[in-house]
Amino acid sequence: MEALQTLSWSDTWYLAPEIVLSGFAFLLVILDLLLPKRINRDIIGWLTLLGIVIAAVFVVLLLLSLGDGDASDSAATSYNLLAGSYRVDDFGNLLKLIFLGASAFIVFSSLGTVRDEDVPIKGELYYLMLPAVLGAMVMSSSGDLITLFVGLELLSITTYILVATRKKSKLSSEAAFKYVVTGGVASAFILYGMSFLYGLTGGTNVVAIAQGLDSAVENAEALLYIGFFLMIAGFAVKLALAPFHAWAADVYQGAPTPVTAFLAIVAKGAAFAMLYRIFMNTAFMTSAASSMLKKDVFIALAVLAAAAMIVGTVGALRQRNVKRLLALSGVANAGILLTPIAINLTEMHASLFSEFLYFLVAYAFMNVGAFSVLTIVSRDSGNETLSGFAGLYHRAPWTAVAMTILLCSLAGLPVTGGFFGKLFILFGTIQTHTYWLGAVLLVTTVISYAVYFTLIRQMYMRSGTVDSGLKMSAPSAISIGLCTIATLILGFFPVPILDWIDQVFSLTSELLLLNG
Repeated sequence: MEALQTLSWSDTWYLAPEIVLSGFAFLLVILDLLLPKRINRDIIGWLTLLGIVIAAVFVVLLLLSLGDGDASDSAATSYNLLAGSYRVDDFGNLLKLIFLGASAFIVFSSLGTVRDEDVPIKGELYYLMLPAVLGAMVMSSSGDLITLFVGLELLSITTYILVATRKKSKLSSEAAFKYVVTGGVASAFILYGMSFLYGLTGGTNVVAIAQGLDSAVENAEALLYIGFFLMIAGFAVKLALAPFHAWAADVYQGAPTPVTAFLAIVAKGAAFAMLYRIFMNTAFMTSAASSMLKKDVFIALAVLAAAAMIVGTVGALRQRNVKRLLALSGVANAGILLTPIAINLTEMHASLFSEFLYFLVAYAFMNVGAFSVLTIVSRDSGNETLSGFAGLYHRAPWTAVAMTILLCSLAGLPVTGGFFGKLFILFGTIQTHTYWLGAVLLVTTVISYAVYFTLIRQMYMRSGTVDSGLKMSAPSAISIGLCTIATLILGFFPVPILDWIDQVFSLTSELLLLNG
């Protein structure tokens, strides 16, 4: 306890993004209570968007201020609070920008499209995203198991409520119940695994755990295995990795579409941030004496990645509900996102974070755009099945073209962000000689073409039951357009973006805390 630092006024600068989100969340709760019922709750959405944008501005300023130092000097590129329990560095800041950017697009695209009869508590739908994003940001910056778990629970509990905001829908109630049960079980597994690490190493800080692992391996190796594999099971549920993915399709289908997009991008990305923080600073940092533990942990992650790609892709082949199709697509993509860390079986793959971050950015843009199109089409057609997209090109050609580009990116076709994201990760498997995992990635990508081209065929080669044009709000149209353009930019200029990430981010001084 003597090592714990007390927060000072100067520390508030480094916590400015989190403070902004907390303040806006509190103020919007009060405002929603005071506003008359006749006032359109879209004003809450606009203020939520404002809070997210202000927080993102502070993150950019922190990114620039930390970037002024020498990248090899961890003291110049990071700032520790509470004895390293909370760490402000470029690893966290880059992920925070993705979380805030995706959340901003989700809120913006939903303005004017969420119907009161479908989501009667629209104000809560908007401002509850602020503490959810806050939880994700805490997960990306924490260097201690306690603060990591606090961020996880803040994100989880808030999203439980968000999934249930369609109070009149039985599917939403069922989805909320399943999500609470599976989410609670996953959190329990993670917490139980953390308790083993704490008991065996005597610390909750990931650096202290890494320093005590070799001794723990000698004295209680079996218990250490139990701790790590309990956490792997918990993270597998949170990330919807096969065979722990059964909840995803039902929850995605029952939740409001903006919430579904939030779960697919922000909640999944935050779980990956927590996974990276823990496993790269504990299991990977063990010495040669503990190499078998390290190898087994990362082999388990690789097997989960392969299973997710196979099960998600094959399962999506039979789906006719587009939300469930995108949910299973998310299962497959979670396996791809897990691959960069999973291939570090025996040695460090230096570009693992760059590959992960690049594909996560591409994944965020293509999913926000796809879910925005789904929101508009399902509202117009009255259903979320493939038949709702029939003849879309003849009714709204630009929307159909945008959806085609986004689906091609999800499929990994050139030249899109999704293509280069998968290609860079595939190169990583080749460089580390993990050929079997690269083969799984390649084969499942080819199979996924059938999944996405089924939807494309509906838009261009099937006649719809409605001949009138597609109605959409200005925010939705802008969001779809920006996401499509960003997907193409990522496809045309992948190398400069990767070079910028490598220039900003230092693996050894910012992700590997034991070295920093």
